[in-house]
Amino acid sequence: MKIMSSLRREVEIVVISDIHLGTYGCHAKELVRYLKSIKPSMIILNGDIIDIWQFSKNYFPKSHMKVVREIIRFASKGVPVYYITGNHDEMLRKFSGFSLGNLEINNKLILDLDGKKAWIFHGDVFDVTMQHAKWLTKLGAVGYDFLILLNRFTNYILEKTGREKISLSKKIKNSVKKAVKFINDFELICADIAISSNYDYVICGHIHHPEIKEIKREHGKVSYLNSGDWVENLTALEYNEGKWSLYKYEESKETEHLNEEDDIISMDNKDLFKMLFEELNNPGIQNSQNKN
Repeated sequence: MKIMSSLRREVEIVVISDIHLGTYGCHAKELVRYLKSIKPSMIILNGDIIDIWQFSKNYFPKSHMKVVREIIRFASKGVPVYYITGNHDEMLRKFSGFSLGNLEINNKLILDLDGKKAWIFHGDVFDVTMQHAKWLTKLGAVGYDFLILLNRFTNYILEKTGREKISLSKKIKNSVKKAVKFINDFELICADIAISSNYDYVICGHIHHPEIKEIKREHGKVSYLNSGDWVENLTALEYNEGKWSLYKYEESKETEHLNEEDDIISMDNKDLFKMLFEELNNPGIQNSQNKN
């Protein structure tokens, strides 16, 4: 039994970042459940959607392909999908401005939301490590993926023994002063530039730290938002009736009625890629914009 459109929760704008498809840490199944529970008017993919740094033919399971399928399905039904590039999918930056029907690739996005200006970008441009030691960042990404695997094994043992699960990456981030300072500096830099450019919202990803807060500086104030990630936090930003909210998967009960199985469960990756290609070339995705 598939979810009916009437059961989907209507959302004006959804912002998702740092999915890291193609890595062991990606919670693709949970993201698919979330996507099947909503009916958005616009989707913004704010960088690091596909982890090209660690992309391997040996690891891109069906659940990851289902995420891609759900996103394309939205676009084919007339929902504008903006893919904003990040550092892990930076190869796509040379395609900035490319569009196919309702799917568009950009390096940043400016939106007018009920009379307020929103500046949306991934955020790696403000990461000093990214700019001056990319090899170190890539090495860290591999270590991070290993930490996620270790975390899953640890939580498996904890669950079997009736103990509460933990997040090793969160514990490390929260206990290391330099990591906390990096997050604070990142937020302040984004806020300062947004204020000087007269933006009302600055919306980022990159640091895997979901947040909604107002930042006040000497020269003004701005609403800072970060969509978090689908590796450790499982969060997204949602915009409705002039207000932003932070969605957290573990707190939601909207997906209890969903069936895990669907029509692509038995297909291998080769067939899935073929199906996605055919859907992208479906005249419906290219003509749907003219109907809206």
